[in-house]
Amino acid sequence: MVTPISSISLTFFVNAFLLLCSLNKGYAVGEDEITKGYLHIIKVKSLLPSTACNQTFKVSNSLSLELVHRSGPCIQILNQEKAANAPSNMEILLRDRHRVDSIHARLSSHGVFQEKQATLPAQSGASIGSGDYVVTVGLGTPKKEFTLIFDTGSDLTWTQCEPCAKTCYKQKEPMLDPTKSTSYKNISCSSAFCKLLDTEGGESCSSPTCLYQVQYGDGSYSIGFFATETLTLSSSNVFKNFLFGCGQQNSGLFRGAAGLLGLGRTKLSLPSQTAQKYKKLFSYCLPASSSSKGYLSFGGQVSKTVKFTPLSEDFKSTPFYGLDITELSVGGNKLSIDASIFSTSGTVIDSGTVITRLPSTAYSALSSAFRKLMTDYPSTDGYSIFDTCYDFSKNETIKIPKVGVSFKGGVEMDIDVSGILYPVNGLKKVCLAFAGNGDDVQAAIFGNTQQKTYQVVYDDAKGRVGFAPSGCN
Repeated sequence: MVTPISSISLTFFVNAFLLLCSLNKGYAVGEDEITKGYLHIIKVKSLLPSTACNQTFKVSNSLSLELVHRSGPCIQILNQEKAANAPSNMEILLRDRHRVDSIHARLSSHGVFQEKQATLPAQSGASIGSGDYVVTVGLGTPKKEFTLIFDTGSDLTWTQCEPCAKTCYKQKEPMLDPTKSTSYKNISCSSAFCKLLDTEGGESCSSPTCLYQVQYGDGSYSIGFFATETLTLSSSNVFKNFLFGCGQQNSGLFRGAAGLLGLGRTKLSLPSQTAQKYKKLFSYCLPASSSSKGYLSFGGQVSKTVKFTPLSEDFKSTPFYGLDITELSVGGNKLSIDASIFSTSGTVIDSGTVITRLPSTAYSALSSAFRKLMTDYPSTDGYSIFDTCYDFSKNETIKIPKVGVSFKGGVEMDIDVSGILYPVNGLKKVCLAFAGNGDDVQAAIFGNTQQKTYQVVYDDAKGRVGFAPSGCN
């Protein structure tokens, strides 16, 4: 005769069974039930970029520009040229290191920049590496379209111009010809606008026409005439007398882009020059893969799903948008990192830096916690700036611990799975997509890989930056 089990006893046995399953890694159902809240379970092939552009994304309003990765299949550059010039992962990470070094050089004490001397008489410009994502805008009358790298760490917008007095690199579209635009005007050296180029406010011109110069950490540069032109973002978003650089000597790793769109915080940036209409409000979403599209938007209404963190006062005198990281988590567990580590270094969010840089102590805690939850997979040697790498070539699916970043004001950001790992050699070497600074003093940089799939909202007028998940949908 079988003795009946009461409902209370049954509940006890079920709970005990689930507990034993959670302790037994060999039992898949129990493990998934317990860990699914803090693990990403993905197919390893999803880590690799596609060679075809996903065309499903469409910009839905006139305030938005389509955004693509400049090395991905969605950018309309000749396939032959793209294949020949596609940068290797080592080149990408080396360029990223140069950009980080340039940002750190500019962020000396109290926001005093360290500028390099120009090779031609010119006002000083930014010294920072160029970014990774491009948008298309119109310049001139009649309007001509140009593909520009957008960059929250730069202020001056510039494009290559005819007659290209010294050197120019190959770009997608024909260069801007000032002689064929009725709205182009050079700025004189005596103009107050010319003085805006000089961050120290003292250097003078040696010619009647104001000249600009920008140098980038990867060795790229642009030198030319400082001028005004009509900027067209859409048929209903046209701005006359937009301050920009008309490049006559340009060289570097711009990969077919005609120039750069500056989205920094000084008076020369696009948000500042269009503040009357857009109130220094813009947002973007970087897609999960370089084979997909995102957007860059200006003005408009802010969604209620956006959670804001205040801009840090420490970076107010710089072109950078400063944030305050308060906590990191791995696999649902908050890491034991003293709050002074983040408050000492400070953090800037940057659209052009690829890999997030953390204070040395914070990165060590992050990588250590990550490794402890990845013991099921064979580790490999490091690569460039990465020291935590794995071989997934024999796996079909993998389980990755979630990584969270918390900002001042209680804003918690669960990094998308596309922002946690970075494949550097197919599936044979896939690395944790974070790196450490050399110490705990240099500023942390929240890079574009960790921003993927989020709507990132910059609201400089209200002194805040916001995040909303699933922002590219």
